[in-house]
Amino acid sequence: MVAAGSGVRLGQPVPKALVTLSGTSLVRRCVDNLAEAGVERVVVTIPLGMDQPFSAALDGAAIPVTIVVGGQRRQDSVRMGLQSLSGMADFTSVLVHDAARPLVPATVIHRVVGALRSGARAVVPVLPVMDSIRETSGDSSQVVDRSSLRAVQTPQGFRLTTLREAHDHVEQSRLEITDDAAACEAMGVDVVLVDGDRRALKVTEPIDLLVAEAILAGEGST
Repeated sequence: MVAAGSGVRLGQPVPKALVTLSGTSLVRRCVDNLAEAGVERVVVTIPLGMDQPFSAALDGAAIPVTIVVGGQRRQDSVRMGLQSLSGMADFTSVLVHDAARPLVPATVIHRVVGALRSGARAVVPVLPVMDSIRETSGDSSQVVDRSSLRAVQTPQGFRLTTLREAHDHVEQSRLEITDDAAACEAMGVDVVLVDGDRRALKVTEPIDLLVAEAILAGEGST
């Protein structure tokens, strides 16, 4: 799980993953959701010097959690997380999840895992784009056909060997990527899409926390 970001846009004095939602940190909610969906182990990449507060937030989690210091870029953090899995030959698949998505339903995780078990090497949950989209160029713009566009969510799922090879390729080629599916595509791997969920919103700005609180209230959860 990627939790090494500072979350400046959220305007909080702590890293985004430690911000609380109805009294529980985002990172802990993510771990609890993964555990509920049957995930066996979690590696959390964190900012440098934040071991103690993250350890406190994750104390008592239902599944084993390994904390690893992440890097400056998201792809660096994922690579460091993968390195921590060396020697764990019993794991053949891996999910990469953003701690900024604390409300992912178990059904989404099951879809991703199901596609991996059916033979996919890389799986991404997506949603149709609802807003009208315009592409700008200088002072002009034009409408983009949104019917074929999809918004990408996490967790994304991969064969462990595939993701390791993809990040090695990205590192050697000095590529900048925005997510791990892009790393796989960079070396020719097909990405399978499954349905995401509106509840799996990404908490980026203060209004997103309000929306997440409303979702929890509507579900009668704390």
